[in-house]
Amino acid sequence: MKTELTKKRLWRTFLVAFSITAIFGSCHDDFNETLGICPEVEATNPIDEATGVEMNRVIAVTFNGKLNPATITDQSFSLRVINTSGAIESSVSGSLTYDDTNNTMSFVPNAPLAPKTTYTGKVEPVVKDLMGNALQSPYVWTFTTGESPTVTATDPANLSTGISLDKAINAKFSAKMDPLTIKASSFTIKNGTTAISGEVTYVDSTATFTPSIDLLPGTTYTGTISVEAVNTDGIPLANEYSWTFNTTAVPTVLSVDPADMETGVIGTKVVRAVFSEAMDPVTVTGATFTLKQGNTTVAGKVTYSGTTASFTPNNPLLPNLVYTATITTGAKSTSGISLAANYVWSFTTAPSVAPTVVSTDPHNNETNVGLNKVVNATFSEAMNPATITAMTFTLKQGANAVNGAVTYNGTTASFTPNNPLSPNLTYTGTITTGAQNLTGTALANDYIWTFQTATQQSAYFVDLKTAGRFGIFAATGISNNAGFSEIRNLDVGITPGARSSVTGFPPAIIVNGAIYAADDINPAGVAAMLIQAKSDLTAAYLFAEGATSPAPVSVAGDQGGKTLAPGIYKSNSTLLIQGGDLTLDAKGDPNAVWIFQIASGFTTVGGAGGNVILSGGAKAENIFWQVGSSATIGDNTAFHGNVLALTSITMNSNATVVGRMLVINGAVVMTNTNIIEKP
Repeated sequence: MKTELTKKRLWRTFLVAFSITAIFGSCHDDFNETLGICPEVEATNPIDEATGVEMNRVIAVTFNGKLNPATITDQSFSLRVINTSGAIESSVSGSLTYDDTNNTMSFVPNAPLAPKTTYTGKVEPVVKDLMGNALQSPYVWTFTTGESPTVTATDPANLSTGISLDKAINAKFSAKMDPLTIKASSFTIKNGTTAISGEVTYVDSTATFTPSIDLLPGTTYTGTISVEAVNTDGIPLANEYSWTFNTTAVPTVLSVDPADMETGVIGTKVVRAVFSEAMDPVTVTGATFTLKQGNTTVAGKVTYSGTTASFTPNNPLLPNLVYTATITTGAKSTSGISLAANYVWSFTTAPSVAPTVVSTDPHNNETNVGLNKVVNATFSEAMNPATITAMTFTLKQGANAVNGAVTYNGTTASFTPNNPLSPNLTYTGTITTGAQNLTGTALANDYIWTFQTATQQSAYFVDLKTAGRFGIFAATGISNNAGFSEIRNLDVGITPGARSSVTGFPPAIIVNGAIYAADDINPAGVAAMLIQAKSDLTAAYLFAEGATSPAPVSVAGDQGGKTLAPGIYKSNSTLLIQGGDLTLDAKGDPNAVWIFQIASGFTTVGGAGGNVILSGGAKAENIFWQVGSSATIGDNTAFHGNVLALTSITMNSNATVVGRMLVINGAVVMTNTNIIEKP
């Protein structure tokens, strides 16, 4: 009876509840305290209006009670991108699950969310609890994703080469990263497929990989930052970032001079090796660059410049022998990398052949030689300068030795008499067998030649003395601005200017002559020789300026188109050769002399007119242009004579001179493709 009564009471309670629900139709009435409340959204993850949400976030919705799992379907939840006008731009596909332990519905997108995008989540009222109570209205909220961090720079940069072997590799990010995610698994360096060991650190948005040991030379490495690396908002890299770099290569010897197995190498050869890259000069020394003849080490000096190492023997190499040069693995690049192996090569020196005298100036049996002549002898090869002295190069008049200075440059020995030679006499030059080449081989026999001086020159002849050996002489500078200028059979000298003040050589060249500067150390005595030449030039200038016999003829302005006989011509201002050529007529006198005393500037125009023409046996060596300031030899001028200028001389384009350009105080400038030839 009691059981039956209980069933009747439960049935009445159900009917009352059904009636109440039917009457009121809502689970929000106070009656729900007995029957249960409607499901509600208690929390979302991300929360409403959250920003900086990571792209791989699982969207979670937590309810106030347990739900009927059967109501959790694709129609229960949606995630969409909605534009400002309320239109749906796109829907996110994914899978929906329900955890009844935590009363949480989770949505896992099939693909990462887009960066910097606002999403709208919506829970539909189809969701019901276990009592069948439904969500009373849609639940809608929004959140915005963050931006994926990126790798903005790497050191080494992508595809860079020549990277040092002790390099620490850096990657800089666009945002602050979670240091716990910057580690050996997210930052790797590989040689091919082999990962190298190292320590990973992170400071100020920069990750650093420090290899445990030095990298290998000439190797390509790949750096990788994986998506395991996330920023402080938990947002990972959108994609794995990789880059490559090459370490510096093993240095090699690219070329050598002499070449391997070369023969006929001269005894004065400087042995050179050119490397594939810059080397550490400290490692290129006499210990790492050696030269041997058999087992005998050759003494010498090792120098290094650019990528070239040079071995200069202290003494000429012996003839007809095999020499072996070696550069050891002790030679290292600036990156500290050694040659892979010793580099060894050999060469053979030339057989011993006696040098010869190939020419002299004056030549043998020459007559009418100037009294201020510098006597030259040119050899078949380079000689040992120490053997070209006043003992091996002599000049005599009969049995009487002529006092003078002996110098040597290139392959030419010069004897400069201390005083002018005497007129109309025969002189004998001798090069003895004491003169030796660089391998110590002497002339086979003494070389002897003779010449005869000219008859007495005019009393007003300007004697240049030792300055006569120079085609160009200056005090402050000598320049060849452009073109292949030439100085033929004369020297170039500058004092007190240094060799650095001589520019444009090459392309300018000196044929059968040399450049001498005040700071030259070799050959010995250059500075003193130049000082003497400067003194002789100054004396000649003053003599020409003050010459009064025969009586000077006054001239002024343009001398173009005139013909002038031998004599002294004086201008109290500037002088020109412009309106035509100036002809100097010796009237058959080979000793005829012209002195032009010009108080100020001197200019030739050149071209169709303005040249200096010789006739009647006139000689350029007997023409003297004493200029009180500066001289300009115009474009395309054909000029004859010796210019003795106080201040400066400029030769314009294609001007040619048979004579000398000598300046006491200033500079000589060759503008473009000029020629100065010995008169």
